Amino acid sequence: MAADEAFWVRFWGVRGTVPCPGAATLRYGGNTACIEVMCGRQRLIFDAGTGLREFGASLAGQTGLRAHVFLTHTHIDHINGFPFFRPAYSPGNSFELWAGHLTAREGGLQGVLATLMKAPIFPVPLDIMHACIAFHDFQAGATLEPFPNVVLRTAALNHPQGATAYRIEFGGKSICYVTDTEHREGELDQRILALIKGSQIVIYDATYTEAEYPRHRGWGHSTWNEGVRLCEAAGADRLVAFHHDPDHDDAFMDEVALALAKARPGSVVAREGMVLHP
Repeated sequence: MAADEAFWVRFWGVRGTVPCPGAATLRYGGNTACIEVMCGRQRLIFDAGTGLREFGASLAGQTGLRAHVFLTHTHIDHINGFPFFRPAYSPGNSFELWAGHLTAREGGLQGVLATLMKAPIFPVPLDIMHACIAFHDFQAGATLEPFPNVVLRTAALNHPQGATAYRIEFGGKSICYVTDTEHREGELDQRILALIKGSQIVIYDATYTEAEYPRHRGWGHSTWNEGVRLCEAAGADRLVAFHHDPDHDDAFMDEVALALAKARPGSVVAREGMVLHP
């Protein structure tokens, strides 16, 4: 496949809540949410958790970088890698950041990130980032086209203070990124069903097991079992369990991976460094 036609997703951070690096999470990874999607030669980044730091380090020495960064929301585990994204400090690079859950009253995305990088929380301000950076606020449900022939469809998610799901369409295929959402038992989310219909890859919030879920109602997260039900109903292909609880070590995740593969063959648990092609 020519580089202009390639379509794939790489996982740089797969955890939720807080980073949890260490011996117990070596195989699946301990960084919080960040994925990279390449649509031909065009780069998209989804979420800016601590995985963004390692992603930025992998780009060291490259110049003229251009990418669009789409956030599901701005809870700390999804933006705590942003101040440490080295390419954003280099003149000549260009990044456009997007969010679909904020209002003007909250200062929009630029206002939130400026607050993150403000004393006494952080030692240097947002404007010390010398790359060309633009900020875009939109309403979840909008359709976006960040690059020619790259279409993003979006949907609002059930999460405290809101969150946004994305469907990336390129070359007749699609990858869906649906994290930080809480399902209602016995009721499939119609917005998610419409978004993931017929998709080749669905990355879905699987923070809890079904046994754990009742203790966390109202927290804004879901289970891999619900992801299976959604993919079955939507005729989607591969399910990728994502946003792992920091208390779930590698041994626990191995058990989830086995159960998921048995319930829906071909589906997998997200690991840092994993690359998938739709």
